[in-house]
Amino acid sequence: MSQPTHTRIRMFNTKDTYPNQSLDNDLCQAVRAGNTVYVRGQIGTDFDGNLVGLGDPRAQAEQAMKNVKQLLEEAGSDLSHVVKTTTYLTDVRFREPVYREVGKWLKGVFPISTGLTVVALGQPEWLMEIDVIAVIPDGWGQPQD
Repeated sequence: MSQPTHTRIRMFNTKDTYPNQSLDNDLCQAVRAGNTVYVRGQIGTDFDGNLVGLGDPRAQAEQAMKNVKQLLEEAGSDLSHVVKTTTYLTDVRFREPVYREVGKWLKGVFPISTGLTVVALGQPEWLMEIDVIAVIPDGWGQPQD
């Protein structure tokens, strides 16, 4: 039997995470495929389902980046290996506070970045969302001789 080509991290079903919507989708927070890690869009909600920063796009960005950091570490990578970000804002005026916060977490990393202003996100209280792609360099995290 062949080895799996990817690892799913923090699997969940949308009927549990979106109780106010009639959904039933099996998803996960991150996928490690080979040496690449794909992180699902993260918002200002912690992994216990608590929204942080109601009405505050900077605080939501901070929580989203805490989530990203934790997911990358669970996948065997870290923030220094982020290669691409995609940031979604529900109002262009949120750009400065959100990008300043994300910038603190990715200082010195120099990923490519896409930013979008959208009409809405999955829940009305969400003001921003960010997803990332990161890599795991060969030999990363392995004991050195």
